[in-house]
Amino acid sequence: MKLLRFGERGSEHPGMLDSHGRIRDLSGVIDDIVGDTLTPEGLARLRALDSGSLPLVDGDPRIGACVGRVGKFICIGLNYSDHAAETGATVPAEPVVFGKWTSAICGPNDDVEIPRDSQKTDWEIELGVVIGRGGRYIEEADALDHVAGYCVINDVSERAFQLEGTGTWDKGKGCDTFGPIGPWLVTADEVPDPQALRLWLEVDGHRYQDGSTSTMVFGVRFLVSYLSRFMSLQPGDVISTGTPPGVGLGQKPPVYLQAGQTMRLGIEGLGEQVQRTVQA
Repeated sequence: MKLLRFGERGSEHPGMLDSHGRIRDLSGVIDDIVGDTLTPEGLARLRALDSGSLPLVDGDPRIGACVGRVGKFICIGLNYSDHAAETGATVPAEPVVFGKWTSAICGPNDDVEIPRDSQKTDWEIELGVVIGRGGRYIEEADALDHVAGYCVINDVSERAFQLEGTGTWDKGKGCDTFGPIGPWLVTADEVPDPQALRLWLEVDGHRYQDGSTSTMVFGVRFLVSYLSRFMSLQPGDVISTGTPPGVGLGQKPPVYLQAGQTMRLGIEGLGEQVQRTVQA
């Protein structure tokens, strides 16, 4: 299944794509694409529906983030060895974990704001993992059973805020609009191998990133198990799994986003995002 949320920001409705790629309204069945909906039982209920019997959504509505009321937005840094190399960092011995504030979350095609005083706003295409079955101390062999599905994430970053001041990465990662998620959540049964997905990103038509999840240092199965050692994972939590090479910081000389540019990015089978950059 491909699940999504559509409508004005803050008033999104749940939906699913039918076999013809049209949006069907799930408002009469569920309240939102949130925690309880994403459990194995919740997804089984949706899977049993005849999508053709659901109301068809007319027009071209705004698409919101594909998960609502996200509890935790957990990110992994330097998870592709070639990306670590381009930024001058050492490949970590274990995952680098940081968080984005949930206020960073926006729709996949919403404008991305260049923060005030920013000189180094950057892009990062990433595979998103959405938790469906909660747990703690999850065995690696069982980890994928806890995944509801996958999505596209742009881990927008302000490198000066992230790396050049004091404190943690988080302040350069969690600015408003720095977390476009979607367009849809593709359930795990439609993604047989999350380590075999092509992902790419373009700015104004120039392709900067073109990679594969096969080159992750730490794969999805390991990450879910690893994170559950330090926190309980709950339905609706989102994990952003790191980016392949080609970020602005890694260009020679570095290239950063300016207002008025267009980012286009996607992951094989998971859809595409398009964002316009604007000044905050």
